[in-house]
Amino acid sequence: MRFPKDFLFGAASAAYQVEGAWNEDGKGVSNWDVFSKIPGKTFNGTNGDVAVDHYHRYKEDIKLMAEMGLESYRFSISWPRIIPNGDGEVNPKGIEFYNNVINECLKYGIVPFVTLYHWDLPQVLEENGGWTNKKTIDAFERYAQVCFESFGDRVKHWITFNEAVVFCSLGYLTGAHPPGIVNDVKKYFQATHNVFLAHAKVVNNYKKLKQYGEIGITHVFAPAFSVDNEPDNIFAAKHANEYNTNWYYDPVLKGEYPSYVVNQLKEKGWLPDWTEEELEILKNSADKNDFIGLNYYQPGRVMKNYEPVVECEHTREKSTGAPGNASFDGVYKTVMMEDKKYTKWGWEISPEGLLDGLRMLKERYGDVKIYITENGLGDEDPIIEGEIVDIPRIKYIEEHLKACKEAIKIGINLKGYYAWSVIDLLSWLNGYKKQYGFIYVDHNDNLNRKKKLSFHWYKHIIETRGEEL
Repeated sequence: MRFPKDFLFGAASAAYQVEGAWNEDGKGVSNWDVFSKIPGKTFNGTNGDVAVDHYHRYKEDIKLMAEMGLESYRFSISWPRIIPNGDGEVNPKGIEFYNNVINECLKYGIVPFVTLYHWDLPQVLEENGGWTNKKTIDAFERYAQVCFESFGDRVKHWITFNEAVVFCSLGYLTGAHPPGIVNDVKKYFQATHNVFLAHAKVVNNYKKLKQYGEIGITHVFAPAFSVDNEPDNIFAAKHANEYNTNWYYDPVLKGEYPSYVVNQLKEKGWLPDWTEEELEILKNSADKNDFIGLNYYQPGRVMKNYEPVVECEHTREKSTGAPGNASFDGVYKTVMMEDKKYTKWGWEISPEGLLDGLRMLKERYGDVKIYITENGLGDEDPIIEGEIVDIPRIKYIEEHLKACKEAIKIGINLKGYYAWSVIDLLSWLNGYKKQYGFIYVDHNDNLNRKKKLSFHWYKHIIETRGEEL
């Protein structure tokens, strides 16, 4: 079996992680420009001031993508590059840059797949409460409208937000991302609601423009599975899925919040401040979503937590994404299991977790159109005689593409796969220590680009539509 003709083989990046040029051509300051310069917040003080200088080298990078045969490139637009203070004047140089990137993709027949928000919020908005302030919703609506009107004639695939669970939980529960707030559960849930509302409003606005493209949202996909058949652990997995999957997917795909979570939030005084009108907007936009994007790296293996949760700041070193932490409400914890495989960073490698999770999604939401918007291996790639021999990455992506193929066979409406990442880039918390790309960037040699073994392998997969997998 070959992947269908309308299945997109792509790879992804994010503005802050690749562009650099943090204060050039009228770009405003983002929350990450500020946060990454607070001592101890990032690995070795790394930040995105230069990143991998994609801002100046996008032509070279997109040419390499074309050589790899990439059918689609998922990238994000930097909000402060378009509207420097979040809500004021539009920066023509920002519009010009993304026009150039989009046109360069189209020159090679690469489909641009654009994310509007991949975590870099204009600092002015952050200082006024960020995603806990409803004014940020209005500002995002306007920013999105500017993007649709500037680029929508050529961009036909839009993602509103990337991984709300990450920027909201790390921003308001663990303090590892801006604004660096710890254990404010009420603010965490308020931020998530405001994000879903902003998403719904922008989807409605996009549909009114009749640009005949598609729009959706990208969520982390980390389905939780019980470690065994013990009733307590089965309950723990259900609880985890309610809070980490249903809370994020239900308002988008069903237009309402999961009652299991809502009832508990009411009880604990954590319910967001929302209005009937806002809930109505969510309800009315649900059937307007064209797809859901899934960023899948690992499932959660879950058991009941019996130990008291000590409230403490999760330092950068603790925010690795590896299992071993109790949930913020102390109900369950994620664990490593002896019979599973893990990366050097302790992330489980589980293509079967993806397949089982996709079945769960279909059961709950029906035949929703899906893109895998991120999936990949973070590693320290070995360099042997000048060649970057990233065989573990090839094996990892190969296994997950096999799972994608199986998913299509069993009737999952899967329309594309975007490897994370197209090029080695700045990790938010790990600097350049952890590589994900098909293209290597040499930080000791003027950021020169070099093709890895996986580059040639992925090219072959795309050429043969994965027939040999």
